[in-house]
Amino acid sequence: MVLLFGGSGYVGRAFARELVARGTGFVAPSHREVDLLSEAAVREAVRAVRPEFVINAVGFTGRPNIDGTEKERLRCLQANTVVPGVLARVLEAEGVRWGHVSSGCIFDGTRADGEGFTEEDAPNFAFRHAQASWYSRTKAMAEILVSESRLCTVWRLRIPFDEFDNPRNYISKILRYERLLDVTNSISHLGDFARACVESLVRPIPPGIYNVTNPGRITTREVAEAVRRHGLTDKAFEFFESERDFLAAPGRVKRASCVLSCEKIQRAGIPIRGVHEALEATLAAWKPA
Repeated sequence: MVLLFGGSGYVGRAFARELVARGTGFVAPSHREVDLLSEAAVREAVRAVRPEFVINAVGFTGRPNIDGTEKERLRCLQANTVVPGVLARVLEAEGVRWGHVSSGCIFDGTRADGEGFTEEDAPNFAFRHAQASWYSRTKAMAEILVSESRLCTVWRLRIPFDEFDNPRNYISKILRYERLLDVTNSISHLGDFARACVESLVRPIPPGIYNVTNPGRITTREVAEAVRRHGLTDKAFEFFESERDFLAAPGRVKRASCVLSCEKIQRAGIPIRGVHEALEATLAAWKPA
């Protein structure tokens, strides 16, 4: 039995699909049923379900995008930092293994050698970066809180996409944005992500932090060209001249564009498709809303 928090969200639904596909029983209470800001409420839910492990897919990324987190800082802090902090205390005390969905948005760029950031690298797009978004800061703070939990596996998600049209889907955003910023990133196919995360608990692999992205790196322009090639749109994509041009719009915050190394989770024996393979398969199976 699995206890899934955040099961109604974009990422949480991917976990639910993966658990159903495995024939694994799970309970996914709503925020109305369990107040995740309350240690007592969380403890009561855990003792009632007695799960083998817990998945925390709760998070707030802003509406319609990350710019929105700057306007709802308290909500962002509660969902992204306070909730995992509460879970860390309760689940450690109850002796329950658990996984926490974190984010690669706490990094920007690449390592000095041009390679992707590893789990051993300190976040460079959080507290000491003047332009770091509030969202990135809250996710970095959460990793500090849960790092003390001996039973927690941290999964870093990065720009989720899959074949299901959704406002949170990277492909959907590419299709709908008027102009795009051409940057290089690691990205995560949502189904591959959920599969790898659940597998990391089932096996289990040692707890700790894992970058869970599709191996390789890709540019915005490459994604846009693939979208056109697969016939999802015939529009000519327009791009910002520079990041400065992109940030000129009022209320827009700097995005974390980064490359992450996923060698650690691969060394643990959990395979993940390459980024270009995952993208091609996704576009071939695209399901419009």
